[in-house]
Amino acid sequence: MKQIVIYTDGGSRGNPGKAAIGVVFCNEKGEIIQKFGEYLGDNLTNNDAEYQAVIFALKKFKSVFGKEVAKVSEVEVRSDSELLVNQMNGKYKLENEKIQKFFIEIWNLKIDFAKVQFKAIPREKNKEADALVNQALDAQTSSQKLF
Repeated sequence: MKQIVIYTDGGSRGNPGKAAIGVVFCNEKGEIIQKFGEYLGDNLTNNDAEYQAVIFALKKFKSVFGKEVAKVSEVEVRSDSELLVNQMNGKYKLENEKIQKFFIEIWNLKIDFAKVQFKAIPREKNKEADALVNQALDAQTSSQKLF
């Protein structure tokens, strides 16, 4: 059984506004295997970005390591979004229609793994994923041209 920890973060400047995600894959020893930051677009909320970070992470895991590895992998998704973690763990209701769709997508992605757990962590323990969000947002801002 392969164990992996995935740190995810999503952020929006403006809320809603320009949004990005950060994802960090670590092995069972806590060593970083791979990391990703990606700009999502405009008019998105923090919660949209947090959910899309998890969707990206699970899809990326399968594309990088393959479906066969996913089937024997126990994944712990660590996020500083209490809303996301509590909704994924069934503690909070899903009232937002957009979030419901993200939830269903994650639920369907989980099927391809041996186990997927969600754990809330403090922001201080999610600095690497947060930095990737900000790098993606900064890169997008600096690449915009006036003419």
